[in-house]
Amino acid sequence: MITRIISGVIGIALAGYVIQKGGTSFVIAAAVIAILAWFEFTRAFSRRGGNPTLFSGLIGIGGMLYGAYLGQLDVILLVLMGSTVLVLIMSVLLRGDVSVPDVCISVAGIAYIGLPFAHLIMLRTLTGDSFVTPIETFDLGTAMVWVMFIGTWASDSFAYFAGRAFGSHKLAPAISPNKTVEGFLGGLVGTIAAVAGLGYVLHMPLTQMAGLGAAIAVLGTLGDLVESLMKRHTGIKDSGAIIPGHGGIWDRFDSVLFTAPLVYYYTVYFVLR
Repeated sequence: MITRIISGVIGIALAGYVIQKGGTSFVIAAAVIAILAWFEFTRAFSRRGGNPTLFSGLIGIGGMLYGAYLGQLDVILLVLMGSTVLVLIMSVLLRGDVSVPDVCISVAGIAYIGLPFAHLIMLRTLTGDSFVTPIETFDLGTAMVWVMFIGTWASDSFAYFAGRAFGSHKLAPAISPNKTVEGFLGGLVGTIAAVAGLGYVLHMPLTQMAGLGAAIAVLGTLGDLVESLMKRHTGIKDSGAIIPGHGGIWDRFDSVLFTAPLVYYYTVYFVLR
């Protein structure tokens, strides 16, 4: 537990620096995390004898993140289409080494990891009204990235402690035996309170922010369950051991893969209009 806490504190400090810094630093950090998650994803599915196309994934994910950095949606779509075609071509040229299931896993994985991180970068670069708080003044992108991460962390933390204290009814026993209905409800209530509290500090509509908090809790939980399902399918407990006490990068960002696009579209359609 001590190792987990120390790693968490260091991780939050690094995340805080990168989020506040923004720009190229944020893009590089997002790219490193996405690439490490892709390595863990391909390694997991390779355990079942598969051969996901590692190189095509690196091109696809890297290219989509570059398109997000440029703010060019056409580039993101072009790279996604191009990497999909490349994987399909490799299945023909390397017949026997890249099977049809490998193609499906590779294309799904490129989209599953690349698109959310592209949305995260685009979220950080959004511009609009600034938010004056007792701490400091935040620009739109910075504020909403904090909302996304704090909401996601709140969902995980409240669910964990509520589940430990009150959990008795399994939420999805065939996928993740440790998750409970009580833990989910604790995470839901805690995330609504946390995001609504951020809305108060940022002078944003409390009802909308409470709704966003509920959506973060639901999608964050689903993101966690999706990764758990994949890990159960591939026969692994943790995606890696790069973060002491926390497992791998994929383990730590499985919820963000769902909540980052959610907060991006919330910001585009509700905050900027």
